[in-house]
Amino acid sequence: MTDTPNRSTATTARRPDCVTEVRRGNTVLVVSGYFKQGTTATAADKMMKVLEAESAAGGTAAHAM
Repeated sequence: MTDTPNRSTATTARRPDCVTEVRRGNTVLVVSGYFKQGTTATAADKMMKVLEAESAAGGTAAHAM
């Protein structure tokens, strides 16, 4: 596997807010997450908006099908 060189830019200068590692057989997926700086909404607030929109649309969740 080829290593990607780190770039020194404004978007990669800070450490990720969350890092998730998933193993599937011999493959390891590493996902780094960044949250918008200076925001006032929490993850719970954002999820509530998603659930309210889904409820108002009368749709069913994809995982429930």
